[in-house]
Amino acid sequence: MFPTVTVIAALCCGMMAGVFFAFSAMVVPGLRRLAPEEGAAAMRSVNTALLNPAFLGLFLATAAVSALAAFEGDPWAWAGAALYLLGGLGLTAVFHVPRNGELERRPGYWAAYLRQWVPANHVRAVASLAASASFALAALHW
Repeated sequence: MFPTVTVIAALCCGMMAGVFFAFSAMVVPGLRRLAPEEGAAAMRSVNTALLNPAFLGLFLATAAVSALAAFEGDPWAWAGAALYLLGGLGLTAVFHVPRNGELERRPGYWAAYLRQWVPANHVRAVASLAASASFALAALHW
């Protein structure tokens, strides 16, 4: 069972890395080109659109399958789980979600939002990619 779970964890973390990378490389740079009030409005719309079963399912299932894969006992699987649970899920919960809330409530927050949100999003992308690689290495041990 565990090799399958580990491969699924690698794939899911890779997908999440792609989502986070897309925001860093395309979505936010595109929104920066808009007038500040338009960019903020567009990001608020994106944040609302993310609350759907496809994204939330992948985001949360990746956390669950990552934790499950860690139980195989392989150090690479433990590393992968830690990287995604802390760098993907944890950072989102404690850093990104509160800033998304501030963007909803505070007019004029857009410039500060970009300065804070984007670098931390890079961290989410790198942590998720590193988690994917760690799970791939764990799967190779089988």
